[in-house]
Amino acid sequence: MRTSDFHFRAKLDYFSTEEGGRTHPANSGIRPTIRFPFEPTYYTSGHQEFIGRDSVKPGETIIADIAILSFDHFKGKLSVGDTFEFSEGSQHTGNGQILEIYQKALLKT
Repeated sequence: MRTSDFHFRAKLDYFSTEEGGRTHPANSGIRPTIRFPFEPTYYTSGHQEFIGRDSVKPGETIIADIAILSFDHFKGKLSVGDTFEFSEGSQHTGNGQILEIYQKALLKT
């Protein structure tokens, strides 16, 4: 993906295996489900492109550029500092926090 295709940058905290997270590393380009607490029943896919590394181990934190599938749904709803959870299937594998929003149309009004 091109840099201009991403919607925001986030800090991602992957749960350790003992905390119920993954049992093996996640590779850059993974597309887990994302859910924001202000919309607890709405899920979207979020492409994670890791910054400076190709993979992250369970229990580690990484910075990533994120592209969400439901861009139009989130117009005017996001702010720097917003938190979200990401999951693979029914397994909640980590939490994230928005550090920077690239697409200004997403900024909360």
